Amino acid sequence: MYTKKNYSIFIVLSWTRRYIYVFVLLSLIPVILYDIVGWKWLHLPWLPISLVGMALAFISGFKNNASYDRLWEARKIYGGIVNSSRLLATMVNDFITNEHVDRHRTDEEFLHIKKRIIMRHVAWMTALRHALRGKRPWETTVSNKSDQEHMSDIKVREYEFSLKQEFDGYLSEEEKTYVLSKTNKQAACLNLQSREFKDLKLEGLIEDFRHMEFKNLIGDLFTLQGKAERIKNFPYPRQFATLNAFFVWIFVFLLPYGLMHEFHNIGQVIEANHSNLIYKLIAGNFVWLTIPFSVVISWIFYTMERVGDVSENPFEGMSNDVPITTISRGIEIDIREMIEDDEPIPKPYPEVSNTQM
Repeated sequence: MYTKKNYSIFIVLSWTRRYIYVFVLLSLIPVILYDIVGWKWLHLPWLPISLVGMALAFISGFKNNASYDRLWEARKIYGGIVNSSRLLATMVNDFITNEHVDRHRTDEEFLHIKKRIIMRHVAWMTALRHALRGKRPWETTVSNKSDQEHMSDIKVREYEFSLKQEFDGYLSEEEKTYVLSKTNKQAACLNLQSREFKDLKLEGLIEDFRHMEFKNLIGDLFTLQGKAERIKNFPYPRQFATLNAFFVWIFVFLLPYGLMHEFHNIGQVIEANHSNLIYKLIAGNFVWLTIPFSVVISWIFYTMERVGDVSENPFEGMSNDVPITTISRGIEIDIREMIEDDEPIPKPYPEVSNTQM
């Protein structure tokens, strides 16, 4: 999916509000103990905490760069599918002719052949996006309550309809039974497509060179499929992802203990240099600024961690993932128009909450 609307601060705050409550609690308790209970010894030196923050910033930056690379590679893969699909439609239009046959086919027979190939290609894209939308245990929407709430108003087509339902109109009943019986259904679709090109060669509708070009295109589609499956099935290394989240929580926990004493010292300086009652009141409560500053800093670090989390799995169905459903429908419209399909061509999928599926 892809959201076209800029993320406002309110959307991000809503997405992370559960964690903001935790940050407030983690900073409130130490300040109460320090200022109200009187445990003035309850603080840590700022220098080691700042070193942890610097190390965490480098680690988070590394993770976010790697996650963005996965997201961008996924988008390039689907860009390749767009190009290969249009090439397939062009080849189907120009390569399948009566040039080398004993029995000439009519225009209606050629249109039937073209439609069979193009519809089977749409079935391949359908099987591929259903496979890519499958849940994996490391994906965030499987267990993260905030992500589930964020996506509650957006319906993912692959979760609403089964693959069998979506195959209707694209595969014959025999082909549908064959594909659904296989583990890798998208590979089964390409296997059927390869058989089709073999039969066309045997019938003389394409000669050796054109058959070879069709087979090369099938190879390109297998390559693109394999690249997408690699991203889907091999997550960002768990040791990096787990340790990064662990380090963020260590920093969030330690942060208020370092800030308290710093704000307390600032308050003492203010009190020593001003005799005004208002200044003294402010100085006496200056340590409580630990809470908002701690929450803001913790939120920044944790939000960057969450952005990396949701970016590392670009096919799971979050609002900023690659919009494979929308792209696939756009390809279907293009290639069916290219062969001048005589049946009604579906419309693009509508946006939901300014988000493409």
